[in-house]
Amino acid sequence: MNGADILHTESFFKKPLNIFLIAALCTLLWGSAFPGVKLGYELLRIATDDLPSKILFAGCRFGLAGVFTLIFAVVSGRRWVYPTRKNIGGITLIGLIQTSLQYIFFYIGLSYTTGVKGSILSATSTFMIVILAHFVYRDDKITLQKAIGCLLGFCGVILVNLGGGLEGFSFLGEGCVLLSALAFALGSLVSKNVASKGEPATITAYQLMIGGAALIAIGLLCGGRITIPTWEALALFLYLALLSSVAFVLWATLLRYNPVGKISVFNFLTPVFGSVLSVIFLPDQGFSINILFALALACAGIILVNREKSGRKKTES
Repeated sequence: MNGADILHTESFFKKPLNIFLIAALCTLLWGSAFPGVKLGYELLRIATDDLPSKILFAGCRFGLAGVFTLIFAVVSGRRWVYPTRKNIGGITLIGLIQTSLQYIFFYIGLSYTTGVKGSILSATSTFMIVILAHFVYRDDKITLQKAIGCLLGFCGVILVNLGGGLEGFSFLGEGCVLLSALAFALGSLVSKNVASKGEPATITAYQLMIGGAALIAIGLLCGGRITIPTWEALALFLYLALLSSVAFVLWATLLRYNPVGKISVFNFLTPVFGSVLSVIFLPDQGFSINILFALALACAGIILVNREKSGRKKTES
C-alpha cells in the first residue's frame, strides 16, 4: 500500500490505535517545534526584537513545507494536483488563519516567553475547540462535564503563569501564544469542513504555500532578512519545514474522518512533548512544581471531556 492508498483509506484513520499513534506523532512533531524555533533564532542569528525576520523565517519554513507536501501528493498520486474551485476559498482561509495568523502570534509569543510555558499555553487550543464546536456542530454541545474539564484545563493555564507573580504574564509573550492557540482552533474547524470536500495532502500543500507566501510578504515589507550561515542551521530549517508538512497532512486526514472534538483532545500531548524537549535541548529551561501541576490539570480536563464523549455514546447506543 503506497502513501496515496493509505490517505484514501477511511477505516485506517478510524481505528482507535491508529488514531492514537498518528495523533501522538503529530503532537510530538509540534512539541519539538518549541525548542526547534528557539534554536532556529540562535543558529540563524535572528535577534530577539527582530520580529520582521522572525515572520520571514516562518514564511520560508511553511512555504517550503507546502512544497514538500505538494511533491508528496504528486509522487504518491502519480499526477499533478490542484485545489478544486469549491475548495480554493476554504484553502485560502485555512492558510491565512492556521498558517499566517497563527504563526505570526506564535513566533512573536515564543520570543517573549519560555519554551516550556509556551508549549503549555498552546494547549488551550483544545478547550477553545470544544467551546467553538458547541456553536458549530449540533452533536457536539457543551455539557456540565465538558465545562468542568475546560475549567480544569484553564486553571492549569492560570497556574503556570503564577510562578513569577502577575508580572509573569505579558501580551507579547503569553498573550500572543494564546492568540496563536485561538487561530489554531479556528483553523481546525475550517480544516474539517474543507477536508471533507478534498484530499488532505492537496489541501495542506496549498494552504501552507498560501500562508507561507503571506508571511514572506509581510516579513520582507517590514524589513526582515534571514541567512543560513551553517549546515547545522540548514538542517534545523529543513526539519522544521518537514515536521509541519507531515503533521498538518496527518492531522487534516484525522479531522476528515473523525469528529473534531475526538481528535482535538490529543493536543494535551503537545505541551508534554514540548516541555520535555525544551528541557532537553534548551539549557536555560527547567521544570517547576507549577508546571507539573499545570500539566496534571490540563490532562485531567481532557480526560473528563473524553470520558463525557464515551459516556454519551454508550447512552445513545
